[in-house]
Amino acid sequence: MIHYMQDIWDVFTAEVRRVFSNKMAMLVFFVATVIYPLVFCAIYNTEYMHNLPVALVDESRCEASKRFGHKLDAVPEVEVAYRCNTMAEAEKLMRDHKVHAIFYIPRDYGTRLAQLQTARIGVFCDMSSFYYYKNAVTGGSNLLIDEMHTIELERYGLSGITGEQATSLVQPIVYDDVKLYNPAGGFGSFFIPALLMLVIHQTLFFGIGIMAGEANENRRSLHLIPAHLRGRSIHRVTAGRALCFILLYIPITLFVLWLVPHWFHLPQLGRLSDLMLFLLPFILATTFLGMSFGNFFVREKMSGVLCCLFFSVMLFFMSGVVWPQCAMPRFWLALSYLFPSTPGIQGFIRISSMGADLVAVRSQYIALWIQAGAYFVTSCLSLRFIKKYRKP
Repeated sequence: MIHYMQDIWDVFTAEVRRVFSNKMAMLVFFVATVIYPLVFCAIYNTEYMHNLPVALVDESRCEASKRFGHKLDAVPEVEVAYRCNTMAEAEKLMRDHKVHAIFYIPRDYGTRLAQLQTARIGVFCDMSSFYYYKNAVTGGSNLLIDEMHTIELERYGLSGITGEQATSLVQPIVYDDVKLYNPAGGFGSFFIPALLMLVIHQTLFFGIGIMAGEANENRRSLHLIPAHLRGRSIHRVTAGRALCFILLYIPITLFVLWLVPHWFHLPQLGRLSDLMLFLLPFILATTFLGMSFGNFFVREKMSGVLCCLFFSVMLFFMSGVVWPQCAMPRFWLALSYLFPSTPGIQGFIRISSMGADLVAVRSQYIALWIQAGAYFVTSCLSLRFIKKYRKP
């Protein structure tokens, strides 16, 4: 047992020296993991956008349409930046990107209301950004609901029904809109937690790939295995290298997934102990995946860069945050679970944003341990392949 631990310690110290002598790996491990989370959180920290510039085309020019225009300008989501006489003027403003939505009140708006008929208001949205659409539709929908209540109360008033009786007829059921886990409905609380987890996954995977690529590029693949261990069990080498990255990423993970969300007031409902226990198999699985991939496929230092760029966007979309997993084709759903980022992101969001414990995320927790075990085996096999078939 003493020799076993000594061998792991020898590999660990050798791997630490390799990490701190590799400038590009140091850049990824210690600079990228600081800059990316801070930049992303700073960009999206406002959570949502106010006062989207819109154009109002009021062809009716009646009392009801003027009231709608005044209310629209008071809605926090939008701002009536231009009042146009025709749709052609408003369309030109949208083509010039001066406004991102058009509210159109047709000429017969007041007449139809006076005749107790259904009137229409058109909303034309700029779909170049989801947030333009969200603000215009949310602000417009809330205003239309309020305006419908006002118009119905006026109509009941003409019939002699007023006060609480009219109010109960207009709104027979009172509902409370409660947004769970993201009260502000902000983009940052939805987007940033998944992105922070992906930063941990990609920088660790990327850094290990860089180190493997540099060794293979310089024909020093066998230097991954200390000379006195080449005739012994490969799993000691794998365990020693993994120990280096685990200890390296414990403070990095605490910084990215605990301190940064605290500084930027992102949701943190879970316990730190549950989070750290969940992240242990995640770091292990990512480490062994990076070692396996680097030993088998990465032949040059820059090929690790290309792999990271290729996988980053794909992993984010397959995580189930952007698009629900229930709507994914089975092939892509199965492929997503080859990467620790998928159960890692899902579990982290449940713990951090929803206050779940380990029991609530047991399926993701078990999946990460299975991945860690499987990729540990492939890491050992890759080193055995290097030892047997590659020459220094």
